[in-house]
Amino acid sequence: MKKTTFSFEFFPPKTSDGIEKLRETRVELAQYNPEFFSVTFGAGGSTRDRTMDTVLEIQQEGFQSAPHISCVSSSKEEIRDLLKTYQERGIKRLVALRGDVPSGEVSAGDFKYAAELVEFIRAETGNQFHIEVAAYPEFHPEARTPKADLMNLKRKVDAGANSAITQYFYNADAYFRFVDQCEATGIHVPIVPGIMPIYNITQLARFSSVCGADIPRWLKMRLEEYGEDIDSLRAFGVDVVSELCETLQAWGVPSLHFYTLNRSTMISKIIENISEK
Repeated sequence: MKKTTFSFEFFPPKTSDGIEKLRETRVELAQYNPEFFSVTFGAGGSTRDRTMDTVLEIQQEGFQSAPHISCVSSSKEEIRDLLKTYQERGIKRLVALRGDVPSGEVSAGDFKYAAELVEFIRAETGNQFHIEVAAYPEFHPEARTPKADLMNLKRKVDAGANSAITQYFYNADAYFRFVDQCEATGIHVPIVPGIMPIYNITQLARFSSVCGADIPRWLKMRLEEYGEDIDSLRAFGVDVVSELCETLQAWGVPSLHFYTLNRSTMISKIIENISEK
């Protein structure tokens, strides 16, 4: 079996303590020879400078860094400037997203959908970037129908996306069915599973309500059963997510993308678990 490769997502820290903590996290995760570290981009470009600072620091450390670029509330000129800077600094990979409209904002900028952003990046830079886009095995919360959501991904791929990273999930069958549907629809790029460690039920429920990820009833009830015993909950979460990753590996998935929340301990345990098999 081909060895699984990993990538890790960070968010740009707000404080000096957060910056130091993220540096420690990168040192821990670097031992797994990641394909890349990605860095998120806040709604409406709210973290633009911090995203770029983090991306460039990672690049200077000798790792491949993949900045997120969200197009909602951005002008073509703003995106063009970002692309120029990233080209000049040797960035080779981007994560192109629609993004969320900031609360209370009316104008949505020059782009409405991620497919338009992908098309713009290709028109401006040719094949200089490997472009990742988002995919939703359990469907985007704003999707009218499952088919409409699938066709939205196809538009992004047809516009020039090289691969897709999924929203996190805990039901492997949802991912397998989604990949089969993608192939039947003519989407033939890699669909990399997004993996979310379980830190606490309140946080997970909040994230899931926003992004549309399903927490299976059995899992939700088991997590709630732990109450305030966070250590036991996290140990159980490591087992659950490790088993999910092993299932994906057995199916032949070559890469896993971890949503780190700028933490490394649980992810290291998961990777060690699945590497021992």
